[in-house]
Amino acid sequence: MSIPDYQTCMLPLLKFASDGKAHKLTDAIESLSSFFNLTTDEREAVLPSGTQFIMANRVGWARTYLKKAGLICDPKRGLFQITERGQALLRSNPLEINTKSLQQYEEFNDFRNKTRAKSTQEEQETEHPTYSTPQEALEFGYLKLTENLSDELLEKIMTCSPNFFERLVVELLVKMGYGGSLKEAASIVGKSGDAGIDGIIKEDKLGLDAIYIQAKRWDSVVGRPEIQKFVGALDGQKARKGIFITTSSFTKEAVEYAKNTTVKVVLVDGDRLANLMIENCLGVSTTQTYEIKKVDTDYFEED
Repeated sequence: MSIPDYQTCMLPLLKFASDGKAHKLTDAIESLSSFFNLTTDEREAVLPSGTQFIMANRVGWARTYLKKAGLICDPKRGLFQITERGQALLRSNPLEINTKSLQQYEEFNDFRNKTRAKSTQEEQETEHPTYSTPQEALEFGYLKLTENLSDELLEKIMTCSPNFFERLVVELLVKMGYGGSLKEAASIVGKSGDAGIDGIIKEDKLGLDAIYIQAKRWDSVVGRPEIQKFVGALDGQKARKGIFITTSSFTKEAVEYAKNTTVKVVLVDGDRLANLMIENCLGVSTTQTYEIKKVDTDYFEED
């Protein structure tokens, strides 16, 4: 048979993990390749970029979607394992698992709703891929890849120490043009000794003004009380500007309070943090670059 799409891989992949043990993705790819009776040529078929085997790519995406739905988890780096929710789904004897059936899980819907593309467009792409132009498909695929990368970045950050996170925040701000050199910026991180402030960074290379930083590596939502404490710390330093960065999100009350303070406070939630890291190439690397070209009509004009 031909190489199955990633949705077709979902149910066999979950069944592969049904023994409850932690598995490597490479073992799952080999097992599913045998399950689908793939030929040697099909097993060795690669993406147009030549960077990855097609089957590995599709099983990898199946794993990502099952994880977003809470059907599998990552007990250790490089391993995945079925969850009780996944076992419960298998006990219901589903005929198939696809993105539509995964919508029964709130976590999966939250993941889908994060995408910048509208859900109606995404459903069209899934159900009627031939309706989109090649450029639309490419751009939509890019958004999906970026979305997944953003989630992976936040998951990775949550495994790091608070000190590493504070360092990451300063390094990101330096890459964005604040603070001059990393050495100068990092030398004052955590040295203020004031509650509610994790670091100070120069606004520009000349140090004409200072920006105070609060960095929270949290799972829980940041509420108004935390922003009030930060603003109080800024007042104590007679500071005019501050950045509050978190891996989670902010409540509506926290956002409104930050807007109405006498000092300038910028709130950066987990999604924005991950996107800024991607835009400024921090913690990520480029695996493939595509150039979209068009005909230069001016070249073909004759005098």
